[in-house]
Amino acid sequence: DVMLVIGSNTTETHPIIGLRMLKAVKKGSKLIVADPRRIKLCDSSALWMRQRPGTDGALISALCHVILRDGLEDSSFIEAHTENFEAFKKSVADCTPEWAEAITQVPADQIEKAARIFAEADSAGIYYTMGITQHTSGTDNVCALANLALITGNLGKPGAGLNPLRGQNNVQGASDMGCNPTYFPGYQRFDDAAVREKFSRLWGTPVSERPGLMATEIPDAIKAGKLAGLWIMGENPILSDPNSDHARKAFEQLEFLVVQDIFLTETAELADVVLPAASFAEKDGTFTNTERKVQRVRRAVPPPGDARDDLSIINMVSKRMLGSQGGYTGPVDPLYHTVAPLAADVFAEITTCWPAMAGMSYERLDQGALTWPCPAEDHPGTPILHTRGIVRGKGLLSSLSWSGPDEVPDDEYPLVLTTGRVLYQYHTGTMTRRSPVLEDSAPSAYVEMNPEDADELGLVDAEEVEASSRRGAIRLPVKITDRVRKGLVFIPFHYKEAAANLLTNDALDPQCKIAEAKVCAIKVGKIDPEKAEIRLD
Repeated sequence: DVMLVIGSNTTETHPIIGLRMLKAVKKGSKLIVADPRRIKLCDSSALWMRQRPGTDGALISALCHVILRDGLEDSSFIEAHTENFEAFKKSVADCTPEWAEAITQVPADQIEKAARIFAEADSAGIYYTMGITQHTSGTDNVCALANLALITGNLGKPGAGLNPLRGQNNVQGASDMGCNPTYFPGYQRFDDAAVREKFSRLWGTPVSERPGLMATEIPDAIKAGKLAGLWIMGENPILSDPNSDHARKAFEQLEFLVVQDIFLTETAELADVVLPAASFAEKDGTFTNTERKVQRVRRAVPPPGDARDDLSIINMVSKRMLGSQGGYTGPVDPLYHTVAPLAADVFAEITTCWPAMAGMSYERLDQGALTWPCPAEDHPGTPILHTRGIVRGKGLLSSLSWSGPDEVPDDEYPLVLTTGRVLYQYHTGTMTRRSPVLEDSAPSAYVEMNPEDADELGLVDAEEVEASSRRGAIRLPVKITDRVRKGLVFIPFHYKEAAANLLTNDALDPQCKIAEAKVCAIKVGKIDPEKAEIRLD
């Protein structure tokens, strides 16, 4: 009935989901958008709240305040399925719409209206992306959204839930498999001795008791002399890391850098060794999408030249390092004519170590996708979580206190920068900028600026300007538009020739260690003709 989209430019970053949202609106669903920029979804929304970047937590807490104040909460759901309600209620007691308006610049009457629309719906879903998480308060932002879903009973039923829209086609699958130093596959905790023992037995070798680093912690660890070597697979941090010049200098300090990718990326250009990898169309496996749906991926063509799929590369390195004790010892891969792990073998191992996928197999997936949890061979999968109660027992209502961004505007850097994607480009452009059709559709970076700010700075549309922060500077044309409010500018982050992440802030959320890429202080001005050009390349 209602969709709350916050921190997500869905029609550009997730266009298929965005089209489905627009179709739902045409069928009668109501759309609430909370975004600092005027995005396409705003044109179809029942309400658009234009919060200042970095103030999402205050806005969400105010929505919760109104719902509790006006008795719009789902009391029976709260009683049966949540804990810590009284402490949570006390934590939002002072989060009035007027309090939030002073912080967010969203009018109090809009907050009141949004709370009523959301709470009075039979089902209301929340959809968010990095606009919520890439903040020093990112974890708290997500917890605040969970509070909103819990107090309105919007879990465990169609059209509801807390729905993070994943940024790539297998981010969910990578998360499920433990690409995080705090978890093993299946979100089994690393700090649990019994879990470590389980995986030690499964893998036939003792698992280290020392946790690893989050990706955002690696540059500082290199600078501190704690890391001498690094193996990067399928990532381009020279462009994608906030404060990317800091990352570049750190990688240049490494004794040994290996990059495994399908193209020679900006990061690969720094590597001592580049391992050519296979693309999605050149390997077998599975992808797990945003809704936990596991789908088969089948090799369509062989990899070109010396390229190999990631499994084979890892296996080859393991055998070189460990000899007879390393690597896979199964049958010969028919493509490479060498002993190499097959994706089916790895998938079979996954089903033995994670009960949520125990009922899956390639044979079943060949008949169609399955959604985990799927604990048995006759289980149909679970499209909607929490239908029989909250998985953890009861949903925790978090008591939160709002904190602002790490960096705020001042006299030297008076503007707020937020970054994001455009429809025709993908992340750092490693693939999309090699496609003439896509590149021609969105060939270059720009900085969106409100007409009032442009007028004060004496800038005209399409004029090349310099944008700079405490960390770096870039040159790019200005696009004068009312899509951004006065005091806010927007730069897409795909373009190496005007790399937005040279400007962004690498301050971390203390809990999950995500960087605050979505808000920092910058200045924009005319180019000094005598000043040397500053570019990433």
